[in-house]
Amino acid sequence: MKQLDTPYLNVKDVHLAMSTPEQIRQAAGAYAAAGIKLTAAGTIYFTEDNDDDMRRKFEYCKIAGIPLIIAGPTPQTLPRLERFVKEYDIRIAIHNHGPEDKYFPSPLDALKAVQNMDPRIGVCIDVGHAARAGTDVPHAIHLVGPRLYDVHMKDLANASSKESQVAVGDGALPIEKIFAALIATKYPGYVDLEYEINEDNPLPGMMKSFAYMHGVLAGMGYKA
Repeated sequence: MKQLDTPYLNVKDVHLAMSTPEQIRQAAGAYAAAGIKLTAAGTIYFTEDNDDDMRRKFEYCKIAGIPLIIAGPTPQTLPRLERFVKEYDIRIAIHNHGPEDKYFPSPLDALKAVQNMDPRIGVCIDVGHAARAGTDVPHAIHLVGPRLYDVHMKDLANASSKESQVAVGDGALPIEKIFAALIATKYPGYVDLEYEINEDNPLPGMMKSFAYMHGVLAGMGYKA
């Protein structure tokens, strides 16, 4: 992250385990000591419609000081999830997972589910999964509007193929239009690079992705 020159992290539980309160506190403290700001946690799944499971996950975020949960709920668990959002005052952003997701393949499916719920429940647009679901991503950003709480950024050589991920800027997704839509809607949140390839040596592709995104923004008059 220091080589990428970013302090912002959407942490996954594999990197900050959902363990004892003291262990969570220590791990979160280690990130803070390294100058890393935990902006969100997830994807965290809420498939069990019971209080104990949900409370454990909200406590995890509360102890770690994480203000946003990237969530994978079901339509059945959403009402209970809304109750915990109100109790903990921690925001939820439903993550779309493409055609394989039977509940929220597109961010517009997530928007439809949450539009009449507490305003702290919103949407995380994964641009790759959204494109695979046939969604016009820039248009979806405009439609989701103030309910957009997080963006997972990636690129695909083939917009319909999950296995075709490439460095951002090397693929078929309309990256410039995506950033233009975020700027036009005054999106206040984070754009998280989700680079899921070349696991033995991911840094070159990640650096290339960041450089491309910074270049796009610079061309629009924004400094990194």
